Amino acid sequence: MAQILAPSAQWQMGISKRLADATPLTTKMWGSLVLKQNKKGSVKSSAKFGVFAVKSDNSTINRLEQMLNLDVTPYTDKIIAEYIWIGGSGIDVRSKSRVHDAYSSFFLSFFLFPGLLQELLCIHFFYAVMILRPYQSQSNTLLSFPSGTMTAQVLDRPLEKIVNPQAIFKDPFRGGNNILVICDTYTPAGEPIPTNKRYRAAQIFSDPKVTAEIPWYGIEQEYTLLQTNVKWPLGWPAGGYPGPQGPYYCGVGADKSFGRDISDAHYKACLYAGINISGTNGEVMPGQWEFQVGPSVGIEAGDHIWCARVTGTAQDATNYSTKSMREEGGFEVIKKAIFNLSLRHKEHISAYGEGNERRLTGKHETASIDTFSWGVANRGCSIRVGRDTEKNGKGYLEDRRPASNMDPYVVTSLLAETTILWEPTLEAEALAAQKLSLKV
Repeated sequence: MAQILAPSAQWQMGISKRLADATPLTTKMWGSLVLKQNKKGSVKSSAKFGVFAVKSDNSTINRLEQMLNLDVTPYTDKIIAEYIWIGGSGIDVRSKSRVHDAYSSFFLSFFLFPGLLQELLCIHFFYAVMILRPYQSQSNTLLSFPSGTMTAQVLDRPLEKIVNPQAIFKDPFRGGNNILVICDTYTPAGEPIPTNKRYRAAQIFSDPKVTAEIPWYGIEQEYTLLQTNVKWPLGWPAGGYPGPQGPYYCGVGADKSFGRDISDAHYKACLYAGINISGTNGEVMPGQWEFQVGPSVGIEAGDHIWCARVTGTAQDATNYSTKSMREEGGFEVIKKAIFNLSLRHKEHISAYGEGNERRLTGKHETASIDTFSWGVANRGCSIRVGRDTEKNGKGYLEDRRPASNMDPYVVTSLLAETTILWEPTLEAEALAAQKLSLKV
């Protein structure tokens, strides 16, 4: 494709004379070809791409754009499945596409019963080098890895890994009947690799005690849009800083809301895909946005966040409740859960994302990373309880400690484990009750 869009100088010289005598393919002619194909009757893809190819005679036509938006449904029974898994860093995402027969027994089952995944093929991929040792040039300058197959998931020799499908979403990029497949990764022996946090989460969520509590999660994913040319937040003056926060949160207007078109495009893509997105809003600084996913039950919360995710630099507050918390007398259950969370504060902090010490300073509506706290309608606490929850005597809690780069499988399952499965010792219980002044 690169050679088509940017041919070599030798190639251009060799055909320049013939191009002068040739009849160029105009936009109108190209459009007529596509229109003739669409007359056969098909459901058009809602996905649209905008890429331009420049011809040697300086006229521009949307050839690549036409190809990307080409509806192939009338001409093939095949669909594209984009398999997505978490890379070796634990926060990056990798993917590989494969073509499948859309009318196979599996895909008929998928469109009728979305929960049936067992017939979907597992993918094997092979690592040719040890990725933990980066390549270096003769000048000892660090270079990027030479192949996209390297995902930093090898140990000390070439290893084969198995990508196992776990959740399916419609593909908003390719449209049509194409799909996105969220996967986790295993060794050939069936053991989960270290970055496969979904495996442990699934074990916790399948525990009968956890299943009976039907844990709900609402995850708030914050992110910051950057200017492509200077790698500086969108809406900030290059090399400078914006005015004080205040007008930007949920702000409206060109001087307060930067990147709304991107946020809206992402919002619609999630709805198309079937992600359980529930809202979006501008955040406290220019170029910063948030979207919410949920309420989702159990492992579904992690699957949906990973599918919806974009890079971020803020927080990932997690709203959480169990069946007992949502019923009459639930506030006492919430306080017992907060009590358990206070005892395992260090374990949660260590699992809540990297770089959290730079955010959890005790300032700017955050709690100190070293101290556990909770309060009603207090955004400066580790755990916040809403006023409606206190008033109604039931509801949910908000864990404000997770960073935006947290693994949602880890955070959601750890909350369930600590508040449902874990029991403190009597000594720890007495100490925590005295410290938090909780009647447990």
